[in-house]
Amino acid sequence: MPIERISSDVCVTPAGPLTGEVALPGSKSLTNRYLLCCALADGTSRLSGITLSDDVRAMLGGLERLGVRIDIGAGPVPNAGDHGAQAAAGAGRSPQTIVEVCGCRGQMPAVEAEIDAGNAGTAMRFLTALATLGHGRYRIDGSPRMRQRPIAPLVGALQQLGAPIGYDEAHARPPLTLAARGLTGGEVRFADPPSSQFVSAILMVAPYAGNDVMIRIDGGVVSRPYIAMTMGVMRSLGVELLASDAFDRLVVPAGQRYHAADRAIEPDASAATYFWAAAAITGGTVTTPGLSRASLQGDVGFVDVLGQMGCEVVPEERGLTVRGPAGGRLRGVDVDLNAMPDTVQTLAVTALFADSPTTIRNVANLRLKETDRLAALQTELRRLGADVTVAEDGITITPPARRAPATIETYEDHRMAMSFALAGLRGESVTIRDATCASKSFPDFFDVLAGLMSRH
Repeated sequence: MPIERISSDVCVTPAGPLTGEVALPGSKSLTNRYLLCCALADGTSRLSGITLSDDVRAMLGGLERLGVRIDIGAGPVPNAGDHGAQAAAGAGRSPQTIVEVCGCRGQMPAVEAEIDAGNAGTAMRFLTALATLGHGRYRIDGSPRMRQRPIAPLVGALQQLGAPIGYDEAHARPPLTLAARGLTGGEVRFADPPSSQFVSAILMVAPYAGNDVMIRIDGGVVSRPYIAMTMGVMRSLGVELLASDAFDRLVVPAGQRYHAADRAIEPDASAATYFWAAAAITGGTVTTPGLSRASLQGDVGFVDVLGQMGCEVVPEERGLTVRGPAGGRLRGVDVDLNAMPDTVQTLAVTALFADSPTTIRNVANLRLKETDRLAALQTELRRLGADVTVAEDGITITPPARRAPATIETYEDHRMAMSFALAGLRGESVTIRDATCASKSFPDFFDVLAGLMSRH
């Protein structure tokens, strides 16, 4: 068996070049953005292709706590009309979960709510902003790790827009209590925001403020493609906004409303990176239906990084195909992944199989994720024999001459589990501790990987 389950652990053993198509879950990032905007819309929206990962469940649960009516069913993915990239999402992925969201026309129905965002950063940040549009008292909390992650820049920005928010326990950390009475609007400034989710959260609720909302970002924009994704979702539902070329000045005119719509969610590009990397590492060929370079998701750019490492990237009508070099003979690279932070762990593990060192730069915000991802990478890559140097905002991996079997800790971080599974595809086996944490974004990851490995 190429993948063996031992309680909550998983052992991955080499299986040769991996070749085939991979049916991916719906994008978690797109799903939670559409859920928020559709919850504010003027009618009932139908979202298909959704994967009920932990993060999506946290978002759905928070919306229901705020009084939004949610109906969950299953069925074939419909044609998404003129949204070509979204229509392609259904390829090879039927039946899919369908969620109907009854929009509340900008007013949260509940006047009181206790919301648990768990370990979902998008849910914590997006629901906090959404709750400010209500008229009532709302408390928002999360997991122990979520209580350590930053929230103050978002809270401060919402306070500037007229929202009364207070910290229940530690300053600048959840849990939060909102005595909501709607948003006044106006100008808000961010200085080096550690997460683009803060900006996205305000953008999505801004149409329902009493006045125009202007966002100024000083010091640089983190993960810019995620802000572009948010803007794309908003525009697809009828809201217009203005943005400078650098995305450091953003304006949302007041008085606009989201329109209810039917949308098919694209496959998750972050999830696709594991399978593209699997092709690279094993010298195989993997196709991901429904994804193209025109995707709203910036992580499709990871195929270009693999191209620099020696892979062939083939954009096809059906999806994106990555062909690894014969024998998995990869080159090391020096790349800035600030725009694609969720791909860092995938690249770091892929770098184990390169013929020269790989340096990943400008990703200091990884220290604020589900775990300190730079520190976790250093520890676990060293277990695999690599020489690893961590800087304040990056990491350099020198591949080992020979890798020994290893057991990898995941730190309750889904991306640690999925990325380090790739290390077991070639050379020696790898055991992933607490592999079930992958359910945060991709509940069926190890089943999908096993299915691909069984085809070789």
